[in-house]
Amino acid sequence: MHTIIYKFNVIEGHENDFEIAWKKLTEAFMTYSGGLGSRLHKDSEGTYIAYAQWPDRETWEKAGSKLPENTEKWINAMKDSSEGTEILYQMDVMNDLLKI
Repeated sequence: MHTIIYKFNVIEGHENDFEIAWKKLTEAFMTYSGGLGSRLHKDSEGTYIAYAQWPDRETWEKAGSKLPENTEKWINAMKDSSEGTEILYQMDVMNDLLKI
């Protein structure tokens, strides 16, 4: 399993728009691109961190090309509601003890 950890600097007042777009885009990645899902977190300073899992690195690398055109609105909504996205880490899962 391949894991990506993202950091989003969401514009104050646009949190709801961002969260909706993140959810819709994550669902699209799961439906069309083989994504295994993601968790979105927010720290005490308002920074959003997402943890996304993929079956492998190759699936993640090809994911964007498999999305339907209508997901462009969610990509743009995320861009419009944040000052940028940063990939903090890309790594492979070695052990998994999360309880679902």
